[in-house]
Amino acid sequence: MLVTAPDVKTARNLARLALEARLIACANLLRNIESHYWWKGKIEKSPEALLVMKTTSSAVAGLEKLVLANHPYDTPEFVVMNIHAGTDRYLEWILGEVKR
Repeated sequence: MLVTAPDVKTARNLARLALEARLIACANLLRNIESHYWWKGKIEKSPEALLVMKTTSSAVAGLEKLVLANHPYDTPEFVVMNIHAGTDRYLEWILGEVKR
């Protein structure tokens, strides 16, 4: 799951809320990224933080609701990427930590 945020404070808050709700097993925060994008007919750029969240397919809908309800952007990035492979222990850990 990829979610960008306007700053690290927002990213930390989203990560904490998702962890407390048991909707993710882990969130990695990458600071100081610069996003370039089209917005309202023109090219924009802005500093952001990127959250990489590890979850299960059954938790995606709840996580999307949480992000949309707590994100300051009108149209926050919420991109789901499927895991095609991983170590058994790591994938079992994710399954064990996310609420079903």
